[in-house]
Order: sequence, then C-alpha cells, then structure tokens
Amino acid sequence: MRRPPETPSADEPAITGEAVRADHLRAADPASLTEEEAAAELAALAGEIAAADIAYHQHDAPVMTDAAYDALRRRNAAIEARFPELKRGDSPTEAAPGAPPAAGFAKSRHFTPMLSLDNAFGAEDFAEFAARIRRFLGLPAEEVLRFVAEPKIDGLSVNLLYEAGRFVRGATRGDGTVGEDITRNLLTLDELPQTLPAPYPARIEIRGEVFMTKAEFLAFHAEQTRLFEERERRREAGERVGEAIRVPVNPRNAAAGSLRQLDPAVTAKRPLRLFAYAQGESSEPVAETHSGYLQRLRDWGFQVNPLSRLLPDEAAAAGFQAEMGRERSGLAYDIDGVVYKLDRLDWQARLGFVGRAPRWAIAWKFPAEVATTRLLAIEIQVGRTGALTPRAVMEPVGVGGVLVRHATLHNEDEIARKDVRVGDTVELQRAGDVIPQILCVVDPDRPGRGVPWVPPTHCPACGSHAVRPEGEVVRRCTGGLICPAQQVERLIHFAARNAMDIDGLGIENVEQLHREGLVATPADLFRLAPKAEAMRAWPGWGAKTKGGASRKVENLLKAIEARRRPSLERFLFALGIRRIGEQNAKLLARHYHTVEAWREAMLAARVVGSEAREALGSIQGIGPAIAQELVEFFAEPRNLDALDDLLTEVTPEPAEAVAEGVLSGKSVVFTGSLETMTRQEAEARAEVLGAKVVKSVSKKTDFVVVGTDAGSKATKAAELGLRVLSEADWREMAGFDA
Repeated sequence: MRRPPETPSADEPAITGEAVRADHLRAADPASLTEEEAAAELAALAGEIAAADIAYHQHDAPVMTDAAYDALRRRNAAIEARFPELKRGDSPTEAAPGAPPAAGFAKSRHFTPMLSLDNAFGAEDFAEFAARIRRFLGLPAEEVLRFVAEPKIDGLSVNLLYEAGRFVRGATRGDGTVGEDITRNLLTLDELPQTLPAPYPARIEIRGEVFMTKAEFLAFHAEQTRLFEERERRREAGERVGEAIRVPVNPRNAAAGSLRQLDPAVTAKRPLRLFAYAQGESSEPVAETHSGYLQRLRDWGFQVNPLSRLLPDEAAAAGFQAEMGRERSGLAYDIDGVVYKLDRLDWQARLGFVGRAPRWAIAWKFPAEVATTRLLAIEIQVGRTGALTPRAVMEPVGVGGVLVRHATLHNEDEIARKDVRVGDTVELQRAGDVIPQILCVVDPDRPGRGVPWVPPTHCPACGSHAVRPEGEVVRRCTGGLICPAQQVERLIHFAARNAMDIDGLGIENVEQLHREGLVATPADLFRLAPKAEAMRAWPGWGAKTKGGASRKVENLLKAIEARRRPSLERFLFALGIRRIGEQNAKLLARHYHTVEAWREAMLAARVVGSEAREALGSIQGIGPAIAQELVEFFAEPRNLDALDDLLTEVTPEPAEAVAEGVLSGKSVVFTGSLETMTRQEAEARAEVLGAKVVKSVSKKTDFVVVGTDAGSKATKAAELGLRVLSEADWREMAGFDA
C-alpha cells in the first residue's frame, strides 16, 4: 500500500506538471562572476523564485523550505550588490512574493499592497539595515532607533478589512495586490473579532498570520494519515473512493490548506489560530508608534504575539535574536526568525518602500540545517538562454523538514573546485549561496573513488556543440532557436503570469504544443485556431467529461485571443530579452510609450554615440549593461524577424502615466548635494509624483534640481536653457513644505 510522504520533495512539487526550471551558474563568490555570468544567474534566480512563489502561495505545496527560499533571495541580493546595473525588473527585490488567486475563490483587491520583507542573517546585516535607515533619513549617529521585535511565524498571511467597526472581508496575500476572498472561512476562527469596540477608524485593513501550533499539527497530521491509509486500502480492494486525502507536511501547509477550503465547514473543524501584527490602509491614524498600534489591536480584541517586545535601541536586537534562538524549540509554534520594525510610524512613512519591501522593517532569520547524503549522478539541464547547468542527483535526505533529492552544482568550475564525484558522500545545506547546495565532499580519500566529472561537449537537448567562451564559467548550447529546450522555455516565459498571462499555457501544455510541431515562436501561438481540430484529438484535450465535451481547446484559444492587446510593459517583458525583467520593462514602456517608438529608438540606439543611445542610457534604472543587451537584441536580424512577425499578431497598448501629479510625465535630473534630505529620498519622492528620474541632462530634460557643489550637469542645463530648480524650489514643487 502506498504511504503518504513524510515531506514533499524539494524538486518534485505536488502540482502535476509544475517544475522549477532555470539556468544555474552559481559561483561561490559573486565577486568572481563576470558581468555575463552574473546576468545569467540573476535570470535563473528570478525564474526559480517566481515558480516557488506560485507553489507556496497558490498551491500550498512548497518546492523548498523557507531557508531555501530566503537563501535564493540572499544570493540574488549579493549579486545585485556586486552588479547594481544588472538588477532585473523581475528581481525578488522588485516584486512581493505571492501568486494570483486560485480557481474557486473570488478575487479581493487590497487597498494597500501586502509586500514582503528583506532578510538579515547576522548582526552585520542588521547593523547595515539600521545604517541604511540613518542614511535615508539623514539622522545623526546619536539618534536612538527603537524597534519592535516580533517572532516570525510561518503561517498564511491574511488581510482583514473592517468598515465602521465591522469585519466585512478577508483575503489571502495572493500576488500582493489581489488575493483570494476567504471571508467565510475566516469567520470560523474564534480569535477573529467580528466587531471592534470604539474608537475605531471608518475603514482599516489589519494584517495577521493564521497558523497551527505544533501539537495541533501533529494530531491533525496523524488523523489525515489515518484517513489516507484507509482510503488506499479501500481503493486497492476495488472500492470506489472519494477525493484524494492530502496529508500536510508541516504546520504552515496545514494552516494554509485549511484556510483555503472551498467549504467553510471543513475550515471550522481545523485547529487554526490568528495573530495580528500589521496595518494596511487606514482612513485615519490610530497610533503614533508601531508598539502603540499593537496595543490598539489588543484593545480591539485581537491576539498579538505575547513575545513581541519594544527594544530600547538597535543594539538590543542581537540579544533578543539570541534569546529567541534559545527558546525556539520550546515554543508552541514554529518560527524561522524575528521581524524588526522601526517603532516610529512617521519615520516609517518617510522611509516608504523599495521594490517589494519596506525600508523600515527586516526579517532576521535563524541559521539553516546541514545533512549528508550520497551523490548518485550528475545530470545536465538546459535553460532558456541555452546555459548548461549540472545538477546533482542524490539519495533522498531530509533537511529542514523537506526531502531533498536534487541540488545545483553551480557550474563546472565549482564541481572541479570541490572535486565532487559520483558515489561521494556529500554535505548538503538548504541555505547559503544557492538552495539546495552541496558544501563539500565528506569522504574524498576513500578507496575506489570514482573518476572526476567531465563536462559535456554537446547539448543534451539538441546535440549542438556546447561551448564555453573564454573568461566565462557558463557553458552554452549553440543551437539557439533550433534547440527545443530553449524554444520551450522561451514560450513558457512568454505565456507566464507576469508576462502575457495566457491562462492554460502552463509547462505541460506548452511542451505538448511544441512536441506536436504546432508552435516554435510566440507568434505561432496566435495562429493555433486553424489547428483546433487536431488539438482536440490529443488525450485529455477533447475527452468527454461528466458534464459533456471538454472545452480545453476552446478555453485556451479564447485565452490566447484575449491577449492580442497586452500592455506594453507586459509585452516587453514577455520577449525574454536578457536583463529586461518586469521593472525594466516598466521603465522602457513608460519612457517610450508605444511599441513603435520603442522599436524605432532601439534601432537607432545601435549606433554608438547616437542621441537614441544616449537617451536609452540616461533612463534611471537602465544601466550600460542593460542598454547593451537591448542593442544586441536589435542587432540580430533573426530577433527583428521574430519581433516583427509577432507584431503582425499582437498590438501592445500604449503605456499610461504611472502617477498623477505636478510631475507626471516629467523628466528630472538631480545634481549636487542636498541639505534637507538625502538624494535617495528626493528621487523616491519624484517617482511617487510620476516623474522619470534620469541620470544625464539632455534637451528633453524638464527640470534639473541643483544642490551644493553641482558640477557639469548644472553647466549643461544652463547651456541648454533648461529649467533649473534650487533645493527650496524642489521642496515646494514636491509638496514637502505643504
């Protein structure tokens, strides 16, 4: 009889057909990477993290532990710090973790986005976090920073909306902006106040975490295992059985799965708890400090983690972290770190957010676990950009509550450096540079050890030569568009949620369409209608169901047809140009407004020293490496052919202004030192007001804000007759002194 898994495999998600695919470069030290290598790895990390977000937030079936996920983000941040000009739009630092609402739940839009947190892994990280706060706010060293420390529970984040003191709607995090409406399920929680005692604001969003204690989880796990085994006995005996029994693998999965039941009666039977900890939108202020806000939550009847503590200064954080580390195993619930939030809410408002995370809070995580296992094989994966990545196949081993079978081996230099060979016993860690990661060989001197691994000379997907350019660590397939591995991955990227968002074009369906010879390029997707009859003949595509004929083909064609007029930013991201992630696609769309203008400008930018090339490089956030990728894309005739072919099928909508205000659509350059605020705060304010912050002065610049010690930019602004603002003028225009 089949038994339920104790833990899920880190590389075999519970959702059929879902996979984490990416190029793995992964040199041990970011400083050792070339620019090309760093860009490739950032692309790989972005893809892995996005897939992990969907598995975790939408399916409650994580493909990695929290430590593993955090380590991927940490690796990403380390590379971005080394190569800031390569920062991608779909970087984890630019998008909150999450996934779109699952089928069966109505959508619920948050008034204020539910974002995530940056991570710290030691005292130095926390000290740098505090230093960034001081630099942004321009605070002197003697200014005391008080933080509220809250143990970080790994449950399901929820957004609770109260209007006129009554609970009216509750939702999951979802993708950070839109979640699943789980109001009826939340109403089954005893710890959720349905009304707030006065005084209360007219409208307020309260954030919390739904979780299950360790003891309650063990009892629930035992019962679900019993039901699973009973169902299997009946099934093997030939009886008809109902729906599959899902056995949760940890308290977080149990809580998330329980709260996302379509039947609230099922949720009501589950032992769920709720801690409230944060605020979204509020129609009026409810406190001056975060510690004061937590007290308001208690006054309103919410459970707040009793271990939360107001720290007298930043130096106290290390002591609290150590205290929680000692008490962690004895707590009634699982925690994987501590969240530290700046106590003053007015400073929080000034600091604001950067990408997916607030500048005023950080999650200090606990160290990860280490285990040993045996290396069975080294296999090669081919990624979307043609990079060949070695991956370890190991005897399954539990690390941090997850069963691990595979681990990245970075690249061939790392394999040689660690001298990893098939048959070795290796030490494995699910945190650090990459996840999972082989740290070292335990038995390098054992008798009869295998021969050193030899990198492939041909692509395993198409047989083309695999070459390693001089000075690089990545080996790439030279097959290009003829390589099926690259074609499929490019199509998957094109149809992905954050790109063209074509419902029904998941990995399995893309692979079948490609395998059957129906699609090879993105444009082919929009020419599938005449091939509908052939598609209906495929198993599962036109099969009869209880309710009648399957509408899989019709639904897919309808979904494709609905994407013939995408937003320009989605279209640009979907093209899969290296280093053009979501954020960079937004920057380009906002700058060029139409696809025709963008295409014309990119063609002109191929000429070094041209005005178009200068304008491209001056866009804030588009560094020289990203500009070079765009130029190289347009320098390749096959890329132009593919783009123009796609534009015969798709008409991207012109980009709209991001924000309304006095600076909407204006181009602003800051030069010199500002005295009343930091440059970072000034630029952030300009972007909030809808301005485009650029790095260099040109005749298209609308304003040049000049501080003290302004140099050549101020001189050029005067020569071009541009409007020059003093710092006082800027403060007035931006509303700082209103």
